[in-house]
Amino acid sequence: MAGGIGLCEDWQQQAAAAFADLEVAVLNPRRAVFPADDPGAEAKQVVWEHTHLHRAALVMFWFPASPSHQPIALYELGMMAAGSTPLVVGADPQYVRRNNVAVQLRLARPGLEVHETLADALRAVRTFVEVSSEYSAGRAPSCGSGA
Repeated sequence: MAGGIGLCEDWQQQAAAAFADLEVAVLNPRRAVFPADDPGAEAKQVVWEHTHLHRAALVMFWFPASPSHQPIALYELGMMAAGSTPLVVGADPQYVRRNNVAVQLRLARPGLEVHETLADALRAVRTFVEVSSEYSAGRAPSCGSGA
């Protein structure tokens, strides 16, 4: 999972719960407690996020309504959009940079939908996982061409 962490709801908890029945590892960058008094904590967090974004078979971004533009998440989205890792992206209609996200992704990843609700983004992740599982089990996919 990637996207807003600061100054926004804990959407990661809802997303992780939505995938509890799937046989997947959900990598959550949000810490229960961030050690603000540790001068090396921010760098460790950035390294962890970067490493796991590049290890993931699918990366889901969610940009919630927030007073923050979530600049690090925007940077990470740009980095991942330039690569080939499958992405599911959602941005709340009230997210201040939603239009920028949608336009940039149309240019970088034509055809990639920017979902308007967290629930829609979570469904797209589920579809991707289910279709990928069917392929890896040697079965034809049961729904479309995937996310």
